[in-house]
Amino acid sequence: MTGWHVDAWDPSYGASFEAPAGPAAQSSAQVDVGVEMPAGAWAPRSAPDGLAAPDVVLLVDGVRRNDASLWSREDDGTSYPGLAASYAAGVVRCDLRRGAAEVAGSAVRRGLFTASPTGADIVAGQIRYLLHQVSPPGELAKLPVAVQPQLTALEVDVSNAARVDGDLLIVDGPLRNRRQLPRALGYIKTQHSQYLDAREQAVVTSLRAKERSPVFRLGTAWGGWSWYLRLPGPTGAPWAGIVRVECSAELSDVEAVELADLSLVTLPRFASTPYKDPRAPQNLIPIAGLERRLRAMLGDARLLHRALTMTTARRTADTTR
Repeated sequence: MTGWHVDAWDPSYGASFEAPAGPAAQSSAQVDVGVEMPAGAWAPRSAPDGLAAPDVVLLVDGVRRNDASLWSREDDGTSYPGLAASYAAGVVRCDLRRGAAEVAGSAVRRGLFTASPTGADIVAGQIRYLLHQVSPPGELAKLPVAVQPQLTALEVDVSNAARVDGDLLIVDGPLRNRRQLPRALGYIKTQHSQYLDAREQAVVTSLRAKERSPVFRLGTAWGGWSWYLRLPGPTGAPWAGIVRVECSAELSDVEAVELADLSLVTLPRFASTPYKDPRAPQNLIPIAGLERRLRAMLGDARLLHRALTMTTARRTADTTR
């Protein structure tokens, strides 16, 4: 008889593992699994005895929202799609010596993303949407992609302003072009792709809380060292509580293993619980609180949409007189 396990995540957030065909779905990326130990000898890893978490841990995240879709009206009769978007980034500083956490920095930006050659900033009341030229021209549905580099740059700015010597920076999501940041980990809480073969994958699903897989190297466009670890929380489903962590490819294999061990004594401290968070335990407690703060900073979406509608309507009326 087939056995079933209920994913601990609230189904409105999807699933904690979302490969198209389940755990057997393979990524096309080349993977070197023989970094920390030979492939045939893979086994769960525990943190070395006596290893302590850093005194200061910084957790950074960003949020974004599409405020309005727009279309330009060019002098030659052509039209270009545009997207008015708001985005915010922030960083939580956790002082583990004092047992205290605080928002160490945050910022909000708004932008108009379009390929219109005559585009300009839009000022809606007290809010300015700065023009970001997108090239080449594309469909409206493709414009949200242009927002991500601006959000990433904002995350880097707020992170750099909050850093101190000896801290550990945890980025919610892949590192991507933030790999130059020192002592930085990318934290991927939803597993869309499976990078390992069946033998290594079985080691991952056998992990107990506060254990990790050996470090492996991904041959994707972004590259980098990576490993899986299981957070403390509900058990049963094979991928329950499992996250993937990554660090810069510019590090040596020894440095990558050191960061992997450090993640084992750091990340479990911030794991959430199901009665507090529908994405427990992967959605870390400081990140969840930061997300709420940042979304509030974006402002009322309905008021912004109304202000944009009124502003663009006035502009259209002025140009047609």
